[in-house]
Amino acid sequence: MLWTMRIDGGLCRVNHAAVAIRENIYSFGGYRTGEDYQTCRPIDIHVFNTVTLKWFPLTSTTVDTTEIPFQRYGHTVVAYKDLAYLWGGRNDNRACNILYYFDVFTRKWTRPLVTGHIPGARDGHSACVIDHYMYIFGGYEEDIQRFSQDVHRFNLKTMNWTYIVPIGEPPRWRDFHSASSIGNRMYIFGGRGDVQGSYHSQEEVYCNKLMYLDTSIMKWVQPEITGMVPVGRRSHSAFVYNNKLYIFGGYNGDTVTHFGDFYCYDPQTSKWSQVKIRGRGPCPRRRQCCCLISNNLYLFGGTSPNPNHEEHFRDIVFPNLEQVLIDHDDLHVLDFFPSLKTLCMFLVVEYELDQSYLPKDIKYEIGTMTNCVYRHPTTG
Repeated sequence: MLWTMRIDGGLCRVNHAAVAIRENIYSFGGYRTGEDYQTCRPIDIHVFNTVTLKWFPLTSTTVDTTEIPFQRYGHTVVAYKDLAYLWGGRNDNRACNILYYFDVFTRKWTRPLVTGHIPGARDGHSACVIDHYMYIFGGYEEDIQRFSQDVHRFNLKTMNWTYIVPIGEPPRWRDFHSASSIGNRMYIFGGRGDVQGSYHSQEEVYCNKLMYLDTSIMKWVQPEITGMVPVGRRSHSAFVYNNKLYIFGGYNGDTVTHFGDFYCYDPQTSKWSQVKIRGRGPCPRRRQCCCLISNNLYLFGGTSPNPNHEEHFRDIVFPNLEQVLIDHDDLHVLDFFPSLKTLCMFLVVEYELDQSYLPKDIKYEIGTMTNCVYRHPTTG
């Protein structure tokens, strides 16, 4: 495993949602510090092409604005048959429980007619796809002002919502956790809870117990786990590669810590291990996105303590911690199986070897491994 590339000056977003479809990564919404999130306006879409290594904004062809979700954060997006399904999230005024899907080929939004038990509006929930179902877990429900530990299932073929009551003790009430699908299992990790259970009393709990929902029998299971278990956190990234669960980063409000670590959970052995990766990776952060395409992971955005104010952040001098956070516009590429060519180029960079005799195309590729700067079309 090797961090092979860093691209600066791209999409600057926090608490956004993204999916990979074919060779492109589609990022929906999110926020940037200082922007207006009270006015309802159409959600923005940005695309990263993994071939050209460039970001570009995407304009929807949808004419009816009621078919387009408003700009939001804390939502989820999943991919199913080249469609991106968006649900939940909020702006500064309200949360949403309307389902939309986006066709990446026609660039059109659709608000389908759905039936069944529609979940209450929320943000900070999780979503994943198993078979032809989208499963929703947890989040913070706006109308009743409570954390959730409920499971909802959406049939992507019939457009029907179902409220699921599984067997067994569910994970604690929480938001900003992760849900990852491996086979018939939905693995839940991390998130922010409260000592009062479903109510938010500002006494936060960051659980590090891994649980999964066996969707074949609708039963919650807490497996016996060994190894180096990650510290509890929220707003981390989680993804599945070769039937193993990986997590990166996140934040623990009790210790006021942003994480930049990488962990792997193997369901076959039920063991956590910390992963050491060579190369220049992302700094500690939270609320970023990551998408997997083939053997490459693309991680971008998020927020971290401003290095100029990190001491104040840790001492909690500021009444509003957002004053000492900085939003990121970088994208990092992690190669799980780097080629011999990539490894050789990495050594050229690591040991600052002479490049004067190398072909121009190799020099260019080495340049992308060191620091590739891309000026975003919307920022000039």
